[in-house]
Amino acid sequence: MNTGQTESRNRALWRALGPPVIGAVIGFVIGALLILMAGANVQEAYTAMLRGAFGGSRQITETVLKAAPLLLVGLGLTVAFRARVWNIGGEGQFFVGALIGAVIALNFPDWPRPLLLSIMLLGGVVGGMLWAMLAGVMKIKWGVSEIISTLMFNYIAILLVQYMARGPLQEPGGYLPQSAQFVPEARLPLLFDSRIHAGVILAVILVAVVYGLLWATPLGFRLRMVGSRSSVARYAGVSVEKSILFVMAFSGGLIGLAGIIEVSTQLTRLKGDISGGFGFAGILVALLGRMHPLGVAIASILFAALIIGSESMHVVSGLPNSLADAIQAVIVLSVLAVDALARRRQK
Repeated sequence: MNTGQTESRNRALWRALGPPVIGAVIGFVIGALLILMAGANVQEAYTAMLRGAFGGSRQITETVLKAAPLLLVGLGLTVAFRARVWNIGGEGQFFVGALIGAVIALNFPDWPRPLLLSIMLLGGVVGGMLWAMLAGVMKIKWGVSEIISTLMFNYIAILLVQYMARGPLQEPGGYLPQSAQFVPEARLPLLFDSRIHAGVILAVILVAVVYGLLWATPLGFRLRMVGSRSSVARYAGVSVEKSILFVMAFSGGLIGLAGIIEVSTQLTRLKGDISGGFGFAGILVALLGRMHPLGVAIASILFAALIIGSESMHVVSGLPNSLADAIQAVIVLSVLAVDALARRRQK
């Protein structure tokens, strides 16, 4: 390899990795100032954060389990964002996918496990898909902004799940807003003699699927064309309306899948509050990953590590939960801000 090629590759590597690294450093520096202002030890706090996320097999397992739904949501939103369709309804699609899958799990507990799991997961996909497609249809037919419609659908979905968990699906004789526990046949199998479940493997497989869709198929090329210049796409014969409907369906399906996987594995029952903000956090994961499947995979792990590590930092250093969350937010925002500035300079 000649010198010119080496320099070109180094510049490309720097453009890809430099801004996020610089942003993370800035975020950690600002976080250190906040820790000092709170009267805590910076080294102790950040050591607790690191050990909380990666300090042992148990900590790594928790980080991976937190990353799996973030990865699925981030992948779904990546497909939509690549086509410049701003699906902000991940939270609602997550809830609806979990609800439909839970209804199947609770009503057909006697089905053979392979059949029950397959139909349950499919129900989650279809639930999220249809919920997202409603916003797509509204955009195509009446020009309703998908940002507004998907955001409003979030609240409807959350309230619907809360009603179902308190009403028709509530555990018989129970008083909490939750369903009966799923039968073992409705829970995804665990792997490696640990709490890691099959949903994690499925999420990893879908990284390759989304990458192949966007960069190795004519459909992916058309979707990216719609995202870059919709007028050119129309001139080339691409149906922008069909593209919008497809990306909403695909992204909603992946997010709905994340919802039922989370309920099936971590909660093992439907509850009034099931998400933990995965639908909204997935937006940040997609942006941190630069709307690229491999980048989203890395971003989901790092974001999960920040969440788990912040909880550990709160426990070990005695920092308030609000401050730990603020430090987490500062780091993420710093990475996004520096990355955005770098992209603007490159243009």
